[in-house]
Amino acid sequence: MKYVFDNNTLASIFRHYYFQNFPSFWEKFNPLVISKEAVSVKEVRRELEEMNRWQYIKDWANKHPYFFSNPTNEEFSFITTIYTVKHFQQNIENKKLLGGLPVADPFIVARAKVNNAIVVTEEKLKKNASKIPNICIHFGIKCIDLQGFLTEEDWKF
Repeated sequence: MKYVFDNNTLASIFRHYYFQNFPSFWEKFNPLVISKEAVSVKEVRRELEEMNRWQYIKDWANKHPYFFSNPTNEEFSFITTIYTVKHFQQNIENKKLLGGLPVADPFIVARAKVNNAIVVTEEKLKKNASKIPNICIHFGIKCIDLQGFLTEEDWKF
């Protein structure tokens, strides 16, 4: 495993890299998914389903069910570690919890930490925030956005 994708990056990919218009992107991305170098977490799939207006995202996800996997015990343990930092407890949005909505952030960070992978998210680092980039920096996890991913893979289209 090399990359762990957040829902905002995946939504951006599906919104801008349509299968029929950017086959060269998918010819490079799908092998990373099949080899499990690019993964995500089940909570991201749930978040995408909550906001999903595009059937092709669901179709793609159904073809790659291993991309969105359940957390391991080690990942659950690390999530506990994340929330021992009082400031990061703000990351859990009460609205989502009360509404039974998915909260993927800690699962993404835990998957990356446990597997020495890179988080790919469109969230930006903000001073004193409790967003994914802030949590990643605190725990020494590399965090990049979609452009960083394309650069890291040296993909040019």
